[in-house]
Amino acid sequence: MAAGPEPLDLRRDGEAAGVHAVLADLVAGGAALGWVDPPSAAEVAELLDALAVAAEAGDASVRVVREGGHVVGVGWWRRFARPTQRTNADLEKVAVAAHAQGRGLGRALTEALMADARTAEIEVLTLDLRGDNAGAEQLYAGLGFVEYGRLPRVVAIGERRWDSVLMLLDLRPGR
Repeated sequence: MAAGPEPLDLRRDGEAAGVHAVLADLVAGGAALGWVDPPSAAEVAELLDALAVAAEAGDASVRVVREGGHVVGVGWWRRFARPTQRTNADLEKVAVAAHAQGRGLGRALTEALMADARTAEIEVLTLDLRGDNAGAEQLYAGLGFVEYGRLPRVVAIGERRWDSVLMLLDLRPGR
């Protein structure tokens, strides 16, 4: 059974390797996570190091879900760097291992990240997803995200093209 989402702890043995395994396996299976080819272990470790620094500064949140001690899901957001948008953040990734999908782990990860965003006083949480990712679009819409734009056929892998769907969640009180 999976435990609830918890903050990423890079000091924990195997944490980076577990995140890499989830991301690489999903991308190898065609998941729309922003990579054309599976990321290398070094690339994921570098990404996680940057996220850890940002999280320590209050500019990011990274959560993982474990099952039997192994990472089966990961998600993160990062605060925008522009001074005029410091109250906004981008939900960059929510990924659940193929064998663990369909059990609400993506929802749990997203809800935990939304709570972290509220705690960090993020006002607007944005995301983009590939237009053929109906499951993710339904998940986010069910959590209150709304589509605010669509860029037709801008996501490309070889000759294949998809829309980029832009969504946001307004976290300001009273919204």
